[in-house]
Amino acid sequence: MKKRKDIIQLLLSVAIILLVNFISTFFFLRFDLTSDKRYTLSPATKEMLGKLDDIVYFKIYLEGDLPAGFDRLKTSTKEMLYEMRVHSHNNIEYEFINPNESPEKKKQNEIALQLMQKGLTPTYIEQKVEAGTSQQMIFPGAIASYKSGNKEFAVQLFKEQVGTPSEMQLSNSIQSLEYEISTTIRKLTMDMKAKIAFTEGHGELDSVYVADISKALSDYYSVSRIKLQGKIKNIEKINQQKAIIIAKPDSFFTEQNKFIIDQYIMQGGKVLWLVDGVYASMDSLRKAPETFAIKFPLGLDNQLFRYGVRINSNLVMDLRSGVIPVPVNNKYKLMPWFYFPLLAQSNNHPIVNNLNLVKGEFASTIDTVNVSGIKKTFLLSTSKYTSVQNTPAKIDIRTIFEEPDTRIFNQAYKPVAVLLEGEFQSLYKNHPLPGIDSIPQVKFKEKNVATKMIVVANGDIIKNVVQQSTNRAYPLGYDIYSQQIYGNKNFILNAVNYLCDDSGLLEVRSRELKLRMMDRKKVSEEKFKWQAINTSVPILLIIIFGIIQAVIRKKKFTL
Repeated sequence: MKKRKDIIQLLLSVAIILLVNFISTFFFLRFDLTSDKRYTLSPATKEMLGKLDDIVYFKIYLEGDLPAGFDRLKTSTKEMLYEMRVHSHNNIEYEFINPNESPEKKKQNEIALQLMQKGLTPTYIEQKVEAGTSQQMIFPGAIASYKSGNKEFAVQLFKEQVGTPSEMQLSNSIQSLEYEISTTIRKLTMDMKAKIAFTEGHGELDSVYVADISKALSDYYSVSRIKLQGKIKNIEKINQQKAIIIAKPDSFFTEQNKFIIDQYIMQGGKVLWLVDGVYASMDSLRKAPETFAIKFPLGLDNQLFRYGVRINSNLVMDLRSGVIPVPVNNKYKLMPWFYFPLLAQSNNHPIVNNLNLVKGEFASTIDTVNVSGIKKTFLLSTSKYTSVQNTPAKIDIRTIFEEPDTRIFNQAYKPVAVLLEGEFQSLYKNHPLPGIDSIPQVKFKEKNVATKMIVVANGDIIKNVVQQSTNRAYPLGYDIYSQQIYGNKNFILNAVNYLCDDSGLLEVRSRELKLRMMDRKKVSEEKFKWQAINTSVPILLIIIFGIIQAVIRKKKFTL
């Protein structure tokens, strides 16, 4: 009888488990009990994942003998992809690959070359060996494909940041995982691309000097160039653009061209201004040891002032700067050149959050003015040790050999880039241009719907270096002297994405995950104590449990 009862209970238990499993296939419920909600994806990411109609496949090259920090990055990547897989109805698949798995060095080099050709950047790490230290090349990134490999993009999971401790770089990289993976999926699945354009007609940078950023932007947008000069009829064409980029103009803007840009903004258009406040050039210093920086007569002052910002006609010098080669004892030596400031994020805005330093050249400062309804957010600024020269400013290359007078570098954190958001008023509100009303394609607006623009007081931030002999463009942000890669490209990409993004995906960048790292000093001091506790306590617990159980059994079965 008892045996029959036990069988019925077993069958009932199995039936209940099967029923619960069957019901759970219709519902999805998870609890994220972490304080920073690291396993909770943003609504924008969930929405995008829910729309996937085919497999997105990730090959992640974080496998093998890796340092502890990169192991954490690997674990976090795996957790992130698993979470995304759940929300994508199993349309996310992944595998981890060791690119150095082959014992043959030649094979390893071939794979490394293939990965670099696909867009992954290697990271070099030093490891201790018996003979001292050795350098290992790893690829902390992934190649993502969609629709059976029809589309393929590289994802750089580890973000190098100049001057940032390696632990902090890893922490920032882990924080950015959701954004990096989400934007890659977005690029892979994008069918229609919004239009953006570089303006022409005022000495803006030629296409070869914006070739690298144009290529990067073309992953998201249909990129073209529009000539504004003297063609009011182009107003319809420019209004079709989601955003326009005005990259380092050097010629005067006529009222007609300013009107075209103004009315584009009044229609809700977005503008990325990269405008020099002063004229200064290294070309002049190659011909003579000194030159003068003078105000750039672009005629944009009143227009930018109306929108809430002023680019000052001055020049910043920063002790945190890039380098240039100078001849010393018949050899070239890299020396800090204070006119090439390395700009850092002013706050944790999504455009600049966890961004590498951005290299500027002969940058000016920016001030904001009180315009009702406009929100201003500074994005990039100089370091704590900044000096500002008003124009005309003398630039003497020979000062590079002198010890800097630190007393003059006393103007901290001067802003160089600002984001403006709100309802802008037209520059031509009370004095529209004569004759414009008679042009049928112009429907004058005094005030716009809410829109946004970014103003950067340095055009060189978007300019890539070009190898003159081959006309080949280097990656934007790559410094050919120091061979460092600065954050210029990511800054421009983030800026344009923020201006054009309607999905809110860029907001994910501002998310902060707390990486709970171990206190190395405390670990060293208390290592033996915790080893002893971890070894002895479980054994003691088992012994105590055994004694208690023996006592209970003795009492229960003693007559």
